[in-house]
Amino acid sequence: MDDHLLGWLKTLDEDRLARVLANRPDAIAAPWPRRLDTLAERLANGIATAEAVRGLPLPCLEIAQACLVAGGAPTAARLAGLLDVPEDDVRPWLERLYDHALAWPDDEGRVRLAPALARWWPAPCGLGEPLAHYLNSWTISADALRALAKNLGVPAHGPKRRAALRVTEILSDPAQVAALLAEAPQGARKLAEEFAWEGPAREVDGGLFVVPGSAEKWAADHGLLFRSSWNVAEMSREVALAVRGPGWHPPLTAAPPDLATLPVDPEEVDHLMALAAPHVVERCAALLDNTAKTPLPLLKSGGVGVREVRRVAKETSCDEDETRLLLEICAVARLLAWDEAAGGLVPTERFDHWRLDDGATRLRALLSAWWRMERSSLRKVNGKYATVLGDDPAGPVIARIRRSVLGVLAGLPDATAHADRAGLVRHVGWHAPTLDPALLAEITPAVLDEARLLGLIAHDALTDLGRALAALDRVAGAEHDDHAPAVEHDPALVECSTRALAGVRRSALFGADLTAVVTGPPSAELAALLDRAADRESRGAAAASVWRFSPQSVRRALDAGDTPDGLLDELAAVGTVPQPLSYLVHDVARRHGEVTVTSVTCIVQASDPALLAEIAANRRLSRLGLRALAPTVLAGSAPADRTLAALREAGYAPVPIDDTGEITIRRAKIEEPRGGRLILLPGGQVAELEEAPPADIAEPPPDPREHARRLLAAAGTEPRPGGRTWAVIGRGATRLPTAQQSLLGFVVDRGVRAAITLTGGLTATISHGELRSGVLDAWCEEAGDYLEFPLAEIVEVRGAHLPG
Repeated sequence: MDDHLLGWLKTLDEDRLARVLANRPDAIAAPWPRRLDTLAERLANGIATAEAVRGLPLPCLEIAQACLVAGGAPTAARLAGLLDVPEDDVRPWLERLYDHALAWPDDEGRVRLAPALARWWPAPCGLGEPLAHYLNSWTISADALRALAKNLGVPAHGPKRRAALRVTEILSDPAQVAALLAEAPQGARKLAEEFAWEGPAREVDGGLFVVPGSAEKWAADHGLLFRSSWNVAEMSREVALAVRGPGWHPPLTAAPPDLATLPVDPEEVDHLMALAAPHVVERCAALLDNTAKTPLPLLKSGGVGVREVRRVAKETSCDEDETRLLLEICAVARLLAWDEAAGGLVPTERFDHWRLDDGATRLRALLSAWWRMERSSLRKVNGKYATVLGDDPAGPVIARIRRSVLGVLAGLPDATAHADRAGLVRHVGWHAPTLDPALLAEITPAVLDEARLLGLIAHDALTDLGRALAALDRVAGAEHDDHAPAVEHDPALVECSTRALAGVRRSALFGADLTAVVTGPPSAELAALLDRAADRESRGAAAASVWRFSPQSVRRALDAGDTPDGLLDELAAVGTVPQPLSYLVHDVARRHGEVTVTSVTCIVQASDPALLAEIAANRRLSRLGLRALAPTVLAGSAPADRTLAALREAGYAPVPIDDTGEITIRRAKIEEPRGGRLILLPGGQVAELEEAPPADIAEPPPDPREHARRLLAAAGTEPRPGGRTWAVIGRGATRLPTAQQSLLGFVVDRGVRAAITLTGGLTATISHGELRSGVLDAWCEEAGDYLEFPLAEIVEVRGAHLPG
């Protein structure tokens, strides 16, 4: 813990402390700190500091580097002078660092950086370690330091520390370094400038450092360079600053790069959002239904192959890019998972719940999955897409880029589009400077394309749906999370998703030419019905979607288990069925089942001998090895399912029958979800799910002001036991054996987790305990708060593993 940080925290009022806690919610996560010293320890944590830095814009990082370059604890005025800007330009960014507890002013107004932040840059502004790091190193002997002082023309006598101060005084003075370089051998100045501007560490030819008269040996003998290994040399910070000269100043980019924008029609943006959002839900349902029938195999190297992606895209009438994106979203949303028995990816039990939810809830589950997804579906590397659901080592960074891009777009006024992708990349880089610039430039176009497909961006402007999602950066969750309740139940996102799906069409216009037209985005249920019984001819963007009924499409619905009357009833529920369509369904139904197929290796039967003779003579079916056993019976060498498929491909309408002669319809087995029973209708449609388990709701985020008030009230109250921890526990917890008393001591001294049992049989999982007056005051996970447990009533203590 940094004593300077604790001292500063003690000076804060409620408003300022609440701002710090709001910017550092990790510091007040459960179990929340009870006192300022514990808070200071959390704020100083290296991992938490790194996470806080990632949320800062470029000027904050430039100010922090300038503090390191200045050395010590500079004042704001000194920083302004170093940066060559007015002090008022420095103050706002310093305040932002203060509000994140990454820096703070001491009693004398000097800026102190968090130690973890100082370790973030080993070479701030391209400058190396301070000269003292090299001169005080054990690798430099007193004799070597005296030789260096003699070469610089300063007295070499006295202790090593005094000689180091004399050398530092010479090498920190730009005028004296310039004078040295003026007398240096040829090549020394160029060598020094290369290290000063392109260093601080560079590879060198180690042999040149022992050649008399060489620029390298001269630079090393005069302290301009220090070799950390045979082939690597470094230049100290003071020498580099002296070589750069007094005209150099660290950069301060106080304003983001210009971003070209243009106005767009807000009604058109809303319209495109209302078209894209229901389309995403509808296509996801179609994709998952497809994988239920045909499991999606994985490559040996992992991921889904291009051929399978294209097959699914074709069979679901979906664009290939959409298929790539939706497959990965469904996997992250746990709607799609590997099934060993099926040998591929199949819909999960969660899909059965998802398809019963209203459209807006389904949409939010998909958006939440994309928001935390740690891969980019439409990213191209060397002109090629990555493997769908393949590993990506840059995963977490990709998620950060996605949220940074939408965050920048959310900062633009409503109905304003960005007009320059390169400018957008630079703008995002200013707001999130810790992102790798090359990766950011590579992934940003893919993020925009994915967001457009999901209805989050239209005409290069953020839609209301995208703006609501962009506000949920901090609660996005990680890809390995099953879901992100804080995103899915966010009130603003709920309102926007409901509005985005308000215009879906639940009815169709059936024509006498055997077409069905939906004038607008169809609901997922309507699209599934029409996809089951008709072939989609076009998908309207702004106009209409068209399906066409044919004998083949109707036969497909009957093959899937629909009855002619049941199918017509479903169609009548969404529109007026014309007479030609009714005739078509009944006509196909009359022929449906004329030919039957059984799996007795394999037999084809029909009541019409002429029809069977035609089948046996069909050259296209020769691979089935069909031969006549009787005028109405053929035997085949191919399996029943292969024979069935070949006959359908040849234009016949066979149905499978079992050993009893009954027609059989095969379905993909769907596991019954816990807590309810799944009821299926003809065609595989879900009717209802009884007693569906409720969705988990996330705990509300900590209230920074409430915690600030609590911490300030507890300031100065630091209870301590009246003796050593073990002695106090030994006197109070008399029911516990020695080993369990020791474990309880670790709960107090090290904050470990343990499960305790009290005399009444009550159990609790505790951590972060304190002892006071015969009572253990510890965090109780079940209660979500600190509770007091009398030591005398604790009858058992056992170790508790971390959850998950």
